[in-house]
Amino acid sequence: MNSLVVSNMLHRPARTFVSVAGIGIGILLIVFTVGLANGTIRERASRESAVGAEIMFRAPGSVGLSGSDSLRLPVEMTKGVETVEGVAKVVPIATNSVSSKEGLTGSRFVDGIRFDEYAEVAGLKVVSGRKFEDGKDEMMADTAWFQNRKLKVGDKFSIYDRDFEIVGIYEPSAGARVKIPLSTMQTQLGSEGKASAFLVKIKDGFTPQQVGDALNAKFPDNQIILTSELEELYMQGFPALNVFLDVVIGVAGAISALIILLTMYTTVTERTRQIGVLKSLGMSNVGIAMSIVKEAILLSIAGVIFGVLATYLLKLALAKWTTLNVAIDPQIVATIVVVGIMSGVIGALYPGLRAARLDAVEALNYD
Repeated sequence: MNSLVVSNMLHRPARTFVSVAGIGIGILLIVFTVGLANGTIRERASRESAVGAEIMFRAPGSVGLSGSDSLRLPVEMTKGVETVEGVAKVVPIATNSVSSKEGLTGSRFVDGIRFDEYAEVAGLKVVSGRKFEDGKDEMMADTAWFQNRKLKVGDKFSIYDRDFEIVGIYEPSAGARVKIPLSTMQTQLGSEGKASAFLVKIKDGFTPQQVGDALNAKFPDNQIILTSELEELYMQGFPALNVFLDVVIGVAGAISALIILLTMYTTVTERTRQIGVLKSLGMSNVGIAMSIVKEAILLSIAGVIFGVLATYLLKLALAKWTTLNVAIDPQIVATIVVVGIMSGVIGALYPGLRAARLDAVEALNYD
């Protein structure tokens, strides 16, 4: 039986390859879309967590990712935050989403910072050029940002529809990749003396939870977020995205089932005489149907392997030529394997039943 199934697949190699590729593209759609969404969010959360501070202090009512809200925290408020027991240092930052013509998403996040204060907390070091000057249209970026751009220190780069001079490269990556002077961003947004968040560094001997509770008690209306929990909060902050990913999985599964249905239906039609011969030799209806289902399952498994391998290759290509990150979760891959096999079985049901119901005499006389 198994050798018959394999020989049937190899009898029409072009059709088998097209079927496997069609299923594989559906699998690629699932794994890549889910992986890109999760990888992008996690990579952003990872850089946000790498700022060196244990707590992020945000204005009341802040929603979504930093950068999506206006600057509403008075910078003078840092003095009050510093009086809370366990707080070692408070650094104001402003994060803003700006349009991007050369980016894949059409926008990018930019941090407005006071470089010396921020660098002390985040551990930034200038590896090329110099730090920007307060109030000027100057910018810095991390090494990863430069890897895929034909830019260097001294070039111009458009932010807020005007040219900013690239004056330095820093390491390591922390927060948004592009940074400009805090005062420049405040002036641009008409929010002088305001920030979008404070980075809170705690003293030795205190835990983030202790200091967070103390801050919450003194500033009950503000948002106190532990940077260690940012990834989890970011992943939970996109309910619409999760619905979209579920829809993608459902659509890709349906496409795979339809491809299997079409392939196996055509197979049954072409092998009508062969099925008649098998029945005349004593093969049962169940055996006939199972041979069709087994072939569909093998096609589905091959399609899953094709799709997963294609996703890994695409992930490597993106890692080499862009800063995008695709996170391939083993649990997602396992789910895809189940979806692929289930789609194959569902798609093979009707052709399998049709083959089982064929009359042996009529099948032998089929032209």
